[in-house]
Amino acid sequence: MGHAVRSRVVLDYLFGQGHEVEIMASSRAVDFLKRYFREVHRIHGLHILYEDNRVRRGRTLLSNAIAGVAALPKQIRSYFELVEDFEPEVVISDFESWTYFYAKAHRLPIISIDNMQVINRCKHEPEILDGIRTEFELTRTLIKSKLPFCDHYIVTSFFRPEIRKERTTLVPPILRPEILNAVQTRGEHLLVYQTAEGYEALPAALTTLGLPCRVYGMRRNLQEDVIEGELTYRPFNEQSFIADLASAKAVISGGGFTVLGECVYLHKPTLCLPVGGQVEQVINGRYLEKEGFGMVAKSVDEATLRAFLDRLPDFESHLASYVQDGNRVTFDKLSALLGSLVRN
Repeated sequence: MGHAVRSRVVLDYLFGQGHEVEIMASSRAVDFLKRYFREVHRIHGLHILYEDNRVRRGRTLLSNAIAGVAALPKQIRSYFELVEDFEPEVVISDFESWTYFYAKAHRLPIISIDNMQVINRCKHEPEILDGIRTEFELTRTLIKSKLPFCDHYIVTSFFRPEIRKERTTLVPPILRPEILNAVQTRGEHLLVYQTAEGYEALPAALTTLGLPCRVYGMRRNLQEDVIEGELTYRPFNEQSFIADLASAKAVISGGGFTVLGECVYLHKPTLCLPVGGQVEQVINGRYLEKEGFGMVAKSVDEATLRAFLDRLPDFESHLASYVQDGNRVTFDKLSALLGSLVRN
């Protein structure tokens, strides 16, 4: 969903500049984007299966293969409907393959805007890759092969590794307006955001703290708050989530880029618990720790949580100096690229 949240901001800008745009998305991103835009073409996208906060690679591969075969006729139909009704001059992809192939098949300029390319197009110090070199190289190969030879890559990042490839621009995180307009305060509650299923060690550890915790994502299909001691399990609602985030004492989250970028912008110390098997999340967490914005941990227990809470003043000190205007930087670069790439 982070890709969809970021795409919504970019789409708002494009429509605001008077461009004619067709939108293609998959899964929950379609429903999200339809809240803001009149027409969104539904296509098949990849999904990930989790268990005990780890990616189950074999089950994920098999599930995607079966779903991909079933979705192929709809993909082809959507493709030809778009060809018939629309003649684009440029394609923008947020780590999405179908639009990329569309651009290459029609010899159209293509711009990549996403956070994943930081793995392939930037250099990373040995300390960041310690113990994950093999997985990193495999992930980098997959990312490189997904959208190769784009005309330009705009890469969003709250950290600043050295760029190693041409046609690459590193920009701060692209933030939705609700985050930009959020009023930051420091309450007493922890915001806990964990979408990987089957991670029962976390609630047990949180219970030992005696602090109020507002928990999102761990219980699916909730219709109202469920309170168990100091833990309040909340159904996902964008408005309440952002309010709880902006007023949190600190955050406990997975390693997804979007939420980490929002935490850093709102100056919220974060304990990052990357999903096992997702190198990108591990790297995000290690950079978060390197910058002094929080901690990263493979697993969680009472000792880990208390060590994190003890270091909050240090994290807050580092976060206090963080400022960015990623939306403006991105839009300035995108505007310049559209001016140079679009055919006259």
